[in-house]
Amino acid sequence: MTERTELVEHGRLFIGGEFTDPLSTEVIEVISPHTEQVMGRVPHASEADVDRAVAAARRAFDEGPWPRMALDERIAVITRIKDAFAVRHEEFARLISAQNGTPYSASVMVQALAAMMVWDSAITVARTFPYEERRDGVLGPLLVRREPVGVVAAVVPWNVPQFTAAAKLAPALLAGCTAVLKVSPETPLDAYLLAEVAEEAGLPPGVLSILPADREVSEYLVGHRDVDKVSFTGSVAAGRRVMEVASRNLTRVTLELGGKSAAVILPDADLEAAVAGIVPFAWMINGQACVAQTRILAPRSRYDEMAEAFAAAAGALRVGDPLDPATELGPLVARRQQQRSLDYIRLGQQEGAKILTGGNVPASQERGWYVEPTLFGSVDNSMRIAREEIFGPVICLIPYGDEAEAVRIADDSPYGLSGSVWTADTERGIDIARRIRTGTYSVNTFSLDMLGPFGGYKNSGLGREFGPEGYGEFFEHKMIHLPAGYREA
Repeated sequence: MTERTELVEHGRLFIGGEFTDPLSTEVIEVISPHTEQVMGRVPHASEADVDRAVAAARRAFDEGPWPRMALDERIAVITRIKDAFAVRHEEFARLISAQNGTPYSASVMVQALAAMMVWDSAITVARTFPYEERRDGVLGPLLVRREPVGVVAAVVPWNVPQFTAAAKLAPALLAGCTAVLKVSPETPLDAYLLAEVAEEAGLPPGVLSILPADREVSEYLVGHRDVDKVSFTGSVAAGRRVMEVASRNLTRVTLELGGKSAAVILPDADLEAAVAGIVPFAWMINGQACVAQTRILAPRSRYDEMAEAFAAAAGALRVGDPLDPATELGPLVARRQQQRSLDYIRLGQQEGAKILTGGNVPASQERGWYVEPTLFGSVDNSMRIAREEIFGPVICLIPYGDEAEAVRIADDSPYGLSGSVWTADTERGIDIARRIRTGTYSVNTFSLDMLGPFGGYKNSGLGREFGPEGYGEFFEHKMIHLPAGYREA
């Protein structure tokens, strides 16, 4: 496989289920993080385009057939989206890799098949969800209904664009909501594949719009008075702003934000298994993943051994063209991300941490926004490199004394999104998992199951995605009081 060289251009926007001319002449240029050359152009949606999209979604929800269809009818349409996505998953993977630098070897699973699994899992949850239930109230029988929340603004980032889009659209659409998807200006091209898939699946008019745009247009969408629910994935700073803007209309909000997750290695752990299990998920998507295991906690009794093993594994990662199947670490999505990582590397050195491997722009790459896979040792958890989300290939190895200290360090973070523990004693690992305040945790593995709730404690977000808990975020609850003695016919 060679690097993408053709220019991908789209001149229309997908609004209300059809491709239509934009109301602005502004254009987004997509820059390859490997070549630093323009690889695509799409229209930049304007506030007027947002108005059109939201109006279409409002009409489709208030007057259209979608919320009033039988569940099985909606499932049939979403199944067609999922099946069409599966057929084109390699195309999705290649296009996302070309835009954000994810190595294609990982992109097939992380960017494409994982997104397909989200669509599929949402269908599974929808089939058994309790949409209506009877309860015995204090004053008489009750009927509790869950009804679709309405028009959803789904705002997704550039690091896993289809995965996060599916996490929002699949439950929202299955619930009977209508949606406006706002995609990142760094990765708008794959959104056109999704639009084609949705169009072919037969969504009714107005149910889905897809708009590439910047933060200003995102803010306009989030603050739109005809939006009933915002589902956002991004940085903590952006999440705070989303919440602030949405609060003006008391719009419901789900936020999936950042992380600084800790992989705790206990003294009895199999080091070879721990290294093999942690390294791919510390440097996943070139370190640009909110769930990445960016703090590795090693016992002082085995610290030197573990430092050597992790440094060797990180240093052996093959850096290069993301579309080369042999590549294990690609470029960062933009020059600003490259500079951010390099700035943190300098900061870590100033704070007294020691670079065990990496720390520079790789000499093998004459162009592109690359940073070597970097591992810092002798890191104290109070250092900024251990507390702030870098969102690049920069990982901290932190020594600890006893188990209590390991738990304290893992929990001593403004974030609480993910984490893992590695031990020969699974029950001991489960106990560690119960003690750490984080939304997702793994024992002797790293996983994210779409049938369970995903989300964060503390600054890592509000609400949940996936499973019945995530599906439930797209419903309002209604209580209907029934007369005493009422029995269903």
